Order: sequence, then C-alpha cells, then structure tokens
Amino acid sequence: MPTIEFSKKDLFKLIDKNLSDDELEESLMLVKGEIEGVGEDKNTIKVEIADTNRPDLWSVEGIAREIRTKYNFKNDFLKKVKDSGIIVQVDNNLKNIRPLTVCAVIRNLNINSDVLSQLIQLQEKVCETFGSKRKEAAIGVYDLHKIKSPITYKAFKPTEIKFIPLDFSEELNLRQILIKHPKGKEYSNLLESYDKYPVFIDSLGEVLSMPPIINSNHTGKVTDQTKDLFIECSGFLFKYIMPALNVIVQALIDRGGELETVKVVYPDKKITTPDLKQKSISIEWKYIEKMIGLSIGKKKIISLLKEANYDVNEKGSKLLLKYPYYRQDIMHPVDVLEDVIIRYGYNNIEPKSPQLITEKSMQDINWLSKEIANIMIGTGAQEILSYTLTNKETLIKKMNLKSLKAVEISNPVSKNWSIFRTWITPCLIEFLSKNTNQEYPQEIFEIGEVVLHDESAETKTKNPVRIAWAKSDKNADFTEAKQTLDYLMRTLGLKYDIEEVNHDSFIKGRVGRVYINNKAVAYLGEINPLVLDNFGIDMPVCVFELNLSELLTEVKK
Repeated sequence: MPTIEFSKKDLFKLIDKNLSDDELEESLMLVKGEIEGVGEDKNTIKVEIADTNRPDLWSVEGIAREIRTKYNFKNDFLKKVKDSGIIVQVDNNLKNIRPLTVCAVIRNLNINSDVLSQLIQLQEKVCETFGSKRKEAAIGVYDLHKIKSPITYKAFKPTEIKFIPLDFSEELNLRQILIKHPKGKEYSNLLESYDKYPVFIDSLGEVLSMPPIINSNHTGKVTDQTKDLFIECSGFLFKYIMPALNVIVQALIDRGGELETVKVVYPDKKITTPDLKQKSISIEWKYIEKMIGLSIGKKKIISLLKEANYDVNEKGSKLLLKYPYYRQDIMHPVDVLEDVIIRYGYNNIEPKSPQLITEKSMQDINWLSKEIANIMIGTGAQEILSYTLTNKETLIKKMNLKSLKAVEISNPVSKNWSIFRTWITPCLIEFLSKNTNQEYPQEIFEIGEVVLHDESAETKTKNPVRIAWAKSDKNADFTEAKQTLDYLMRTLGLKYDIEEVNHDSFIKGRVGRVYINNKAVAYLGEINPLVLDNFGIDMPVCVFELNLSELLTEVKK
C-alpha cells in the first residue's frame, strides 16, 4: 500500500481550510488514509493509503481533491483545454519493444518545493505500483522550453546514440546507461533482451529520454524555475498509460497549471491526448440502499454521490452517473456503493443485531474438507496453507506448461501475485522447493479453493475446492501416490478408475486421470524432472489433486 509524505500546510492551502488534528484524521478516512508518522517539524506527515486501485489519491493534490467536497468546496475538473500544437511521431520500429505513448502539456505552472516534491513522489508511486515497476507505465516530465516539436518516439541501436542522463555529467550511449547509471541498473531487465532501445528525441536531435529508464539531464531536469512542462507516458496498453497520464495531469491542474493537448501520430492512426472524457455508469438508487443496508433515501444518496465527485442525473428509479476522467477503478456498481458508504462515514453506521433467526450448521463442502483433512493427517502428512494468488512463472512456466487459461489481475500490485491459481499442485511444489534443506521424506497436503473461468456466473468465475497431496523422497513414485489415494477413497467409501493420460507437468507413462462414475475428479502421478529442476528440487515428487466439489455429490449418495 502506497505511503505518501506531504506538508499539512500545503494540504490546508489546497483545501482552503485549516484542520485540527482530529479533523484531519477524520478527513483522511475519505481516501482510506491513516497517518503513519509525523515529522519533527510537526508539519510533515506520512499517510498510508489503503486503496491500491486509486493512483489519483497518491499525492497531496489527490487527497485535497477528495477532502474539499466535505467542506462544500466544488472541484472544477473540466477546465478549458487548448491544442499545444506539439506533435509526437511514433515510429513503427517500436512495435515489439515499447509501442505506445500518450502525452500532455502543462503551462504557467508555479513550481515551488511542495509542488516539485509531490510531482516526483506521484510520478514514482504511479510508475512503481500502478505501472508495475515501470513495465506497464513509465512517466517522463520535461522542461518544455528546451524541446523543439515535432518530437519523435523511436528505437535506436544500443551504441547508435548518446546523451547525458539525469544527474550525470558524463555522456553515455544507451547500453552504457544500463550498465553505469543507477536507474539503468535497476530497470535494465525491461530492455536488455531487445536489440534496440526506445528514445524520445526532438526535431533538433536533442534526446529527451530513454524510457522507461531515465530522462536526459538537459530536457528532463525540472526545477522551481520551470514554468511549462511536457509530459509523456509510455507502455504497452492504453488502459495503463492513459490513466497514469491523467493522474499526473489532474494533480498539476489542481496546482493552477493550464492543460494543453498533444497530437500523437502512429503509423496507422492519430490520437489526441490526454483523453478528458467523463466516464459513466448507471445504478438503481434502491439497489444502493439495499446493498449498504441503510434507509437513507434517494436525496441523501444523490448528495453523497455529488460529494464524491459524481455528476448525477435521475431517470426514473435509475441514477445516471458521470465520474472524472482520471478514475479507472470503477468497473461495477459495487464500486459506486463503496464511494457512497465512505462519504456517509463508517463511524456513522449504528450496529444492529440481525433479525434473521438461523441455526448453526456447517456447509457440506466444509464438512467434507474437515473430514478429509483428518484422514490425511492420519497418514502422517502435514497440512499447509498457501495463497490463492500466484504468478505465471509458478503456475505455468515452471510447471512445464505452454499455456493455461487462468483468471488474471488486470492491475496487479506485484507480478508475484498477478494470477489466480487453477490448481494447487504448483503451490505444493513451490513449498517443497523452499524446504530442500529439511529432512526427507516430506509429505504435505493442502485443501483450498482454485479460481476457474465460468461464463455463466456474474463474476465470470467459479471457486471449486480441491485437495492436493505431495510426497518428496528418493522412493516417491506413482505407486506411493496411488496407495495414499486408495486409502483416502476407501475411507470415504468410494471406488474409482484410473486412465493413463499425458500431462506435461508429469512423467510420461506415470500420470493418470481419476474417474468416479465416469466423472473426472483427479490427477495422479510423478512430477516431471524438468519441473523439479525448474524449482530446484533434487528429490523425486509424486502427487495427486482431487476436486472435492465434484467428489461431494458422490460422497452424499
């Protein structure tokens, strides 16, 4: 979760109101913020923002934007926008390297130490968190007066061009920057596999930057003497780079900057950026009441939505909502509900005892999971618990699979937790890989959910429960796995059949599909040595993975 640092005086100036410590703490709840520390000057504070989907809140400007409406100050998002006349030409040779960019110009900005520190901080937070450590979005900010349009975005060979990178005095070529410059070393993994590197360069041959690594020391150095800015954001998908640019742009507009658009010319199209169109969503006001559990009425709901920076129009029982262009987090009506309840105030909700009379009971799947856990513990296996989220490297590549249809996080905070597991076995193998210095045999199991695509569900996913068992030992083989599965099935009173199949995660000829009444319920076999090598495991491993959601109907017969 992002932690940002800013001046209280700067915040109070932006909201045009001084707040007491209690008022500040209460107001920060509007941005899911909590004070983590106060500087020795009692003015500088550190605030942790719990919302990782709202990069627009990761600066004092964004926080002020949300707090202002609490005290009846209206935000003005749609300021007059001019055409800067600046053109950015995108070369086709970037197609397979870093193909996209969006740009903007901000003029007449009064940059002081507060503005500069927040700009740098916001740029860094957006690139590192929302931009996945600059892979999906990297932002460059430049002194516009040192740039001559048109600007070209193209790729050069590593030794073809030189410039002085930011905070350096030595001219380096592109390859040398990756080797010598601190930012080059930190982010070299994003470019080193390519034979050409991306560069922004103006019509006079002045290099602006080598994205996503570093700006030039000439055009890319912004100081309190800078008045006009050129801003670019590069990456692979507009759904990342456009919101990233919009967040920076809105923060600078809040500081009094005047926005101008830039024409970006691609080989096959022309676009004007940034995209300032409001987005929209419709919702039944009674649905809001029902879901938040508060009978506060339509009038109050509309008031709270307006306070949360929505434009609201009524159409019968529906509310047609428009929200600011810099927000990319609203994907479902439930996201609107959250804004309403935040504005209402969690502390203002009176707790009530539920009126529904229920009897305590355990769900069938939980009962079965508990029974099976007891059975497996009786075999001497140790139960483990791992995360439902994982990554493609563990789930697919290391398991020797070419592809796998899985549900991915569209904006992961970390690439290590970017995809939902479709089976549990990779989690067990990863666990074993972290315990290679422990005594053998190692026998473990896990019971938990996986996430699979399901087009018939509202969320387009389903969450069946599975058990996966694994044993690592010099004698671990198909027979041992089958003996353990035999014991489990006999205890549950079930009979099953095994059919030989091929699966790239297993040794050919030593893997089977398990069927109960012609229903496929499990895989069983010995893990492929290639997989073990990928995980750094020297001992053989045998496993089985059983679908308990499918098994439940058989147990209940």
